[in-house]
Amino acid sequence: MTDMFRKRGLRALAAAALAAGLALASAATLKGEPRSRITPYLEVQQVLSADLNGGDVLTYTSVGAGVDAFVSSQRVKATISYNYQRRIAWNDNLSDNDIHTGLAAAQLTVVPNLLTFDAGALAARSHGDLSVPVPGFQTADDPNLVEIYSVYAGPTLSTKVGAVDVGASYRLGYVHVDDHGLAGVSQVPGQPRFDRYDGSVIHSAAASVGMGPGELPVGWTVGAGYSREDNDILDATNEAVFVRGDIVVPVTYSLALTGGAGYEKLKASQQDILRDTNGFPIVGPNGELVADPSRPRLLAYDQSGLIWDVGVIWRPSRRTELQARVGRRYGGTTFVGSLEHRINESYAITASVYDQVTSFGRLLISDLNGLPVDFKIGRNRLSGGGGCVFGNDPGSGTCFDDALQSINNSSFRYRGAAILFSGGRGPWSFGAGLGYARRNYFGAGDNAIPFNLANVTDESVTFQANAERQLSRNSSVALDSYLGWFDSGAAGVRSSRSAGLTGSYYHTLMDGHLEATAQAGIYTVDAGQYDSSVASILFGLRYAF
Repeated sequence: MTDMFRKRGLRALAAAALAAGLALASAATLKGEPRSRITPYLEVQQVLSADLNGGDVLTYTSVGAGVDAFVSSQRVKATISYNYQRRIAWNDNLSDNDIHTGLAAAQLTVVPNLLTFDAGALAARSHGDLSVPVPGFQTADDPNLVEIYSVYAGPTLSTKVGAVDVGASYRLGYVHVDDHGLAGVSQVPGQPRFDRYDGSVIHSAAASVGMGPGELPVGWTVGAGYSREDNDILDATNEAVFVRGDIVVPVTYSLALTGGAGYEKLKASQQDILRDTNGFPIVGPNGELVADPSRPRLLAYDQSGLIWDVGVIWRPSRRTELQARVGRRYGGTTFVGSLEHRINESYAITASVYDQVTSFGRLLISDLNGLPVDFKIGRNRLSGGGGCVFGNDPGSGTCFDDALQSINNSSFRYRGAAILFSGGRGPWSFGAGLGYARRNYFGAGDNAIPFNLANVTDESVTFQANAERQLSRNSSVALDSYLGWFDSGAAGVRSSRSAGLTGSYYHTLMDGHLEATAQAGIYTVDAGQYDSSVASILFGLRYAF
């Protein structure tokens, strides 16, 4: 009963986060802001899905409701999208269920040019066992599906004291995964199960002072940061603290050298597990391992010492900036970089190369914190395969695939690269995201915890692209696609591949209040004996108030 009330409480928390954003949106709308709108709606859909591998043809009706809101006022900027669906199956081969999806980003200006308050929320679905992907359509009926809820909030301070820039921020985040007690069990017969993920609380704070080149021949910054994650499973904690100084030395009008050094300490630990008299682990009723507080805590990762890096900053024009740094961190060589290039007023591209020690919960909160407050609201009700969300500003957006690809309790060193392109001109709009990620997992002790990912390295490549064209004032067409490859790194587990393609047609009537939708798509996964190819067709009506 306690677990049930906690899950209901988490859903209430996510609903409260969306409600708070809607309250801010309502306040701005009541002030007559011309660019603010709140659109609640009701919808009904009829869906047919056919298993192309000789399986069943399933039909169901979906009824739902939701709200889309966009605010751009002097004090409040926010985008909020929430949708609830109740699926009603037409036969016994498909179960009735509820589906919640939502995304929100909001920023409140508390004191102009000094203090802002940021918040965001996410409700999504993904696969629980990292070795078995789920067919990439939102209403798939699969025991490996998990529900993910996340919310964060916190203030940001940015000001000047004389010629010195002063900045500080704090974020409080919460992540919860509801796997219905099934995702902790291996989906592959004969293979070890992976650990469950329940929930975690994340704190992060940072502060800095500095000056750009001008008053002095060089620019300088001194900064410090602290983060901590507390996980419900085995009372696991991840803690990090750093302090460092950086300088920027201009060489030419477009090129500068940069370097920095400091101290960092990272530590991850957890409780040992409770065992029976034969030494075997005791597993709870929902598949979770049970902590044994009488035993000493187990250390999963402990790294401290000096950190440093050097690099270049290249700005050949106002439209382009490239940064690259190489140095030493996490006990070895590290390389990071970023690129921002505005091709023209309509299109832009951004790219990054990253290297960090993190976890699923911290990575998801970081992605959510990077979501633009003016992101584009998705209208695809059939496909759930892609994880990229694009902003209205060309080149802006974030991709959640890096976090959602692997849902587990372990800390890991996370290296990879990502590139994002978006924009539009005239009746056309485009967006594409490509990413590669490599995770080296840390374990607690020498095989002390069964089912963990100690010393495992997994890799993933994900790609998503969409295009939309406005045909007329009342109609448009869209094409969404995604590709994914994943190698769990676990012994005896095959790599998996997934792909999907969805075509959509939208037509509005009654001065935009009524929207008719037709969608068709094909979605495949290849994961050993879990190969699947599904074709789906959707017809829907939405009435917006």
